[in-house]
Amino acid sequence: MQNLAFQDQPIADGEQQVTFSATGGEYFRIWIVNLLLTIVTLGIYSAWAKVRRNQYFYSSTRLAGSSFEYHGNPVAILKGRIIAVILFAAYSYAPQVSLGWGAVAVLAALAIGPLMMWKSLQFRMYNTSYRGIRFGFNGSVGEAYAHFLLLPMLFGTGILAPLGHHRIKRFQVTESRYGSRQFRFDAPVSRFYAIWIGVAVVGVLGFAGLSALTFAGATAMSPEAVTFLPLLLMLFILALGPLAFCLIQNLVWNHISIGDHEFRCDMPFGRLLWIHFSNLALIIVTLGLATPFAQVRWMKFRLESLTMVVNGALDDFVAAEVEHQGAAGEGVADVFDFDIAL
Repeated sequence: MQNLAFQDQPIADGEQQVTFSATGGEYFRIWIVNLLLTIVTLGIYSAWAKVRRNQYFYSSTRLAGSSFEYHGNPVAILKGRIIAVILFAAYSYAPQVSLGWGAVAVLAALAIGPLMMWKSLQFRMYNTSYRGIRFGFNGSVGEAYAHFLLLPMLFGTGILAPLGHHRIKRFQVTESRYGSRQFRFDAPVSRFYAIWIGVAVVGVLGFAGLSALTFAGATAMSPEAVTFLPLLLMLFILALGPLAFCLIQNLVWNHISIGDHEFRCDMPFGRLLWIHFSNLALIIVTLGLATPFAQVRWMKFRLESLTMVVNGALDDFVAAEVEHQGAAGEGVADVFDFDIAL
C-alpha cells in the first residue's frame, strides 16, 4: 500500500481544486442494476449496491491528481441495516401494544442512537482512503453520547441551538483524522449564530411579505396571478433549506485545516438553488429515472466547490503518514466492522 501513495506526480504548493469525473450515463448503468438486484433480493443486495456506488463515486473524486478509495465491507453494511430494520420495526410496533411499550421504545431509541452514529462514523471514515492512507475517527462513545444526545436535548432549540450545532460540527471535524493527523476546526460560534439568525429573519420577512401580497392580490389581481403567488410562497419556503445548507457548508469548510494545509469552499447559492429545483423537476418528470443523473450533478457541484490550499510539500506530509501507518499496521480493522448505514 505504501507504493500507491507515490504513483502520481509531485504535488505543488498552491490551490488544488477537488474534481469529480463521474457521469450520469455511467452511474445510470450502476444504479439500474443495483435497483433491480435490490428488488429481486428483497433488499439484501442494497448493501452491495452501496459499496458499488461508493466505490464509483470515491474513485471519481480526485484531489491533487489522486483519487479517493472506498473499502467498505458489504456484509458489515448488511448487518447494520438488519439491526436498523429490527429497531425501526420495534419502534413502530411498540406504541400499538401500549403507551408503556411506546415510551420504552422511545427511550431505547435515544439510548442506542448515539452508539449507532458513533459506529457509523468510525466505519465510514476508516473505510475511506487517499493516496494509500486511511482516514479515521477518534471520538469516544462517551463523547458521542454527549454530542448526539445531551447537546440536542439541552441546546436543540431556542437561543442555544446555534451553540449546540457548533459543538457537534466541531466534534465531528476535530475527532476525524487522516492517518495520524487530526483535522482542526476554528469556526467561531458567532458565525453560526449569524447564519441561524439571518436565515430565520429572511424566512420570517419573506413569508410575511409574500403572504400579505397573496391576500392583498386576492381582490386586486387576476386569477392567474393569485394562483401563482401561493406557488411562489411555497418555493420560497423550500429555498430556505438550501440557503442554510450553502451558508453552513461554506462556513465549516473554510475553517477546516490539517497540518499546514487548509480548505476553502466557495459554493454559490444561486447555482445551488438552480441545481436543487431543476434536479427535483427532472426526477418528477421522468418518474425517478433521472435520479442517477441528478445525483451525479449534485455531487459534482458540491465537491468541485472545494479547494485545498497546499502550504509546503504535500508529498512529504503523505510520506510521513505512510510511514506512521506502516508502523501502526492494520490490526484495528475489525473494530470498525459495522455500519448502521444512516
